[in-house]
Amino acid sequence: MRGQELTLYEREKIEFFLRGHESMRGIGRMLHRDHAVISRELQRNTCRDGTYRAQEAHARAASRKRKRKRKKLERDEDMKLYVVHCLMEDQYSPEQIEGVLKNDLEPRMKGKGISHETIYRFIYEGQGRLMGLYQYLRRKHKKRRRRYGRKHREHQPISFITPIQYRPKEINEKQRFGDWESDTTICEHKGGEALSVQYERSDQLCRITKVADKTAESTEGAWRDLIEELPVESITMDHGGEGANHWKLRIEYGIDTYHCDPYCSWQKGGVENLNGLIRQYIPRGTDLSSLSHHDIHLIQEKLNNRPRKSLGYKTPNQCYAERVKQGLQVVH
Repeated sequence: MRGQELTLYEREKIEFFLRGHESMRGIGRMLHRDHAVISRELQRNTCRDGTYRAQEAHARAASRKRKRKRKKLERDEDMKLYVVHCLMEDQYSPEQIEGVLKNDLEPRMKGKGISHETIYRFIYEGQGRLMGLYQYLRRKHKKRRRRYGRKHREHQPISFITPIQYRPKEINEKQRFGDWESDTTICEHKGGEALSVQYERSDQLCRITKVADKTAESTEGAWRDLIEELPVESITMDHGGEGANHWKLRIEYGIDTYHCDPYCSWQKGGVENLNGLIRQYIPRGTDLSSLSHHDIHLIQEKLNNRPRKSLGYKTPNQCYAERVKQGLQVVH
């Protein structure tokens, strides 16, 4: 019964029990309601003469419901225009919009705030639904979905793996820069090209490389490009065949490699979430041959310049620039 409004039948029961001098806790137990609901009902809808009459209480509650205030974004036109602009032009998520306002990073909206849940309700239940704003969310779902789900797939055995359970504490707790997660994203197009995606765990920096196919050799090439550009201490991957050459990196560069358990992609949740963000720009079915390496780089930098909640709404590029400014080692 949690969150449900009282019905006329329940109000008639309340009136009956009150005439029998029943306590609010007793009425709550008999109606399977919290006693606070009964208390609130009496405070709001008791008549001026101090008696409670169900029919009048129900009419009063219905009238109050009709006069209920419009939703926040429907009342504040400036806020609504700002949220719509952030969604459509800046491609911010509702949480990012909340964080930017909370940290006063937008001077013209100083003193105003909004929760990401309010924005989601506006998108899916209010005027935003008529505007089709769901199309500007990361996943473009027409309806809000449950968070968790997974697909089963067969996997081939890979040699010389180190299970993720042996990954040290400093990696698990993101205590240093250079620990990466890796995955390959396909667009299910006949061309066969794919994206090799790498995600740094501490600063959430990403690198996206278009590769000819989903083979171990192509993925190895993307890894080597990453190693030449940025510090790489470890790489965590799944059991996909594209990671079969991981042992070469261990021998040549001294890099630690770790593998998730089968069907446990959540163990490298950072890169999995990044794959979802990439879908905003490159939906399933896209012909990757129509995108140049420069196009992919622009998408990569858009993601690297998005504020992240877990970084205090700084961007990955800002966090990395701070490391460089502090004189920390950034290249091997």
